[in-house]
Amino acid sequence: MLIRIAILCSLLIAAAAIVARAHRPQPLPPRPALASLPMTMGSWIGRDAGELSDQIVSALGVDDYTSRFYSGPDGNTLSLYVGFYGAQRQGASIHSPLNCLPGAGWQPVRHEFLKIPVGDSAIQVNRIVILKGRARQVVLYWYQSHARVTASEYRAKMYSVLDALRTGRTDGALVRVISPAAAPDQAAEEAAAQRAATFVQLLYPLLGAYIPE
Repeated sequence: MLIRIAILCSLLIAAAAIVARAHRPQPLPPRPALASLPMTMGSWIGRDAGELSDQIVSALGVDDYTSRFYSGPDGNTLSLYVGFYGAQRQGASIHSPLNCLPGAGWQPVRHEFLKIPVGDSAIQVNRIVILKGRARQVVLYWYQSHARVTASEYRAKMYSVLDALRTGRTDGALVRVISPAAAPDQAAEEAAAQRAATFVQLLYPLLGAYIPE
């Protein structure tokens, strides 16, 4: 009986220590601001899309972000948004783009997963087709934290809880690339998705400096 009581007490003490660590924020590794993300990526040239309003930043709960347009040599333009959260908590956690796009008049009509080769491996991202009238765009997005990429919002939240228990950190980011289709047809949609995927292959290797491991 004494042995069982000792084991139970040890487990309770360990559980209390884990919970205490999860509620004690750990300092983040040094990271540059997302504003310093390169404006030139391969043949893509970027320009700022302008600052978000204070109201939008407050609603997002984001700690750092960049919002840009990148133009290619063929005249096509992509939209890039990266939002970083230093600590996720109630009211300040990563939002899925699926919650925001309908508010801007864009309706998701197709959701798939896409694997994009990056270096010696590949990342799996969400591929969403959105419509507004006859306009069509392809959205690629994913969640990234601690050198880990996931397409699932629920899995990202699960990892955040596990990271809090293991390291006391809940930092992470949402990365989103939007590529307009030149025409409302399947061929234009596929071309838009390919442009976005090619851009992601240039972007992803740079993000490790801005989203700490």
